[in-house]
Amino acid sequence: MFKIRILLVYLFSVVLLTSCFLKKDGGGDPNVSSTTGWEYNNPDNGGFEVALGAEQRTGPGLVLIEGGRFTMGQIEQDVLYDWNNKPRTVTVSSFYMDETEIKNIDYREYLFWLRRVYKDYPEVFRRSLPDTLVWRSPMGFNDPYVQYYFRHPSYNNYPVVGVSWVKANDFCLWRTDRVNEQLLIDEGELSPDPNQLNEKNFNTEAYLAGMYEGVVNQLRESLNPEQTERRTNFEDGLLLPSYRLPTEAEWEFAAYALRGTTFEERIYERRLYPWDGHNVRNADQKNRGEMMANFVRGRGDLMGVAGNLNDNGSITVDVKSYWPNDYGLYCMAGNVNEWVMDVYRPLTYDDMDGFNPFRGNVYTDLRRDANGNIVGKDKLGRLYVDTVKDVDVANRYNYQKGDYRNYKDGDLQSAIPGGADWNTEDGKKGSLRMYSQDAGSGGGQSDYVTLINDNARVYKGGSWKDRAYWLNPSTRRFLDQDASRDDIGFRCAMIRVGSPAGM
Repeated sequence: MFKIRILLVYLFSVVLLTSCFLKKDGGGDPNVSSTTGWEYNNPDNGGFEVALGAEQRTGPGLVLIEGGRFTMGQIEQDVLYDWNNKPRTVTVSSFYMDETEIKNIDYREYLFWLRRVYKDYPEVFRRSLPDTLVWRSPMGFNDPYVQYYFRHPSYNNYPVVGVSWVKANDFCLWRTDRVNEQLLIDEGELSPDPNQLNEKNFNTEAYLAGMYEGVVNQLRESLNPEQTERRTNFEDGLLLPSYRLPTEAEWEFAAYALRGTTFEERIYERRLYPWDGHNVRNADQKNRGEMMANFVRGRGDLMGVAGNLNDNGSITVDVKSYWPNDYGLYCMAGNVNEWVMDVYRPLTYDDMDGFNPFRGNVYTDLRRDANGNIVGKDKLGRLYVDTVKDVDVANRYNYQKGDYRNYKDGDLQSAIPGGADWNTEDGKKGSLRMYSQDAGSGGGQSDYVTLINDNARVYKGGSWKDRAYWLNPSTRRFLDQDASRDDIGFRCAMIRVGSPAGM
């Protein structure tokens, strides 16, 4: 018995010494640096603060889209012979996406804020208004929608239309700031400030740079011996990343929702639409025969016969109509087309990355003075931003302007040798443009024209005025980023930081 006690005391001592040693050098203890052995969040060690166990919150309206590989590109026949959608395998990292399209009421909230805050700059409000005249048709009586569709409460939960790609991006920036401002209010760091005016409004980047005062309620306690309190910073894990438009690859991946057709990494059905099968009607016994989306069934047939409307929508419908896909996203086919971030090029698939493919990068940086300090904000309260022109950064990506919209697409340097029909803008030989676009000698018309340029943006999804062909998530079209239509809306996305599958 005595020997057993001696043995137990010995084992206890070994365990105690081992635990002390591990705590000292940081092994296995998340509160201690495994590099230096110094304890985190300890004022006696200088107060290096580390947020332990932090996970990204899910922002308002968002759904987590678990990423993975999929075959991006053409499934249907290329009936238009565009040759712009060759199938290729890509991987998309996890991200968040809006459950529904942005609604009229959402966009009216945005406009209300702009008009209330930018009182000295009314042009900000006016330029953000949706173009309600998109409803007009020279051979159709749609004028009532010009007045009623956006503002009447009956259409509150219908998708906003008449919004250009540029306006959609501005909405994403505004949404980011409002969500992060509310997070700081919930944290108790800020108090609500309905009196924000002009450039003195909450901006996430300005706040992180220490350039926004606001109505501070109570700052965080600082563990740094040199200061007693501090602002929230990005390392605290409280503020969310930016809302933005989804990339084309993200949108297509989310629309197919292949997680519903996989078993142990085997995809047993490559979907034609965001639902199973090749039909546009519901195959379930309970709802058999009902339309799965809002689209045009045939020429002049937008809603079916009175008493038995096939999709219950003459134009758009409520954003939560029909059945969500396997990610829980509504109307990823039909209702309205949706803007994505990408610049359109027919041959993007030839040079796209295999991981998170995207065309349209223009790298920017905050404007700083010679000492590296941020210069300031513009009249709207946004920090000054410059396109990156640093030589080292440019050489790193083997392109001198920091603009990757045109990478290997042939628009800046024509593959056709210079000649009499290929002129520069000053009339000399040696074209640097895809088409000359100069007035010819015959009738003053241009030699060649193209709508494909740096302002051409992709939209996807099909709409209430499209045939079933466009409901396929792989189909792609483009429109100028400043243009708008009555069948194009948008929804927002956000990067997922941390583990791909979440908590």
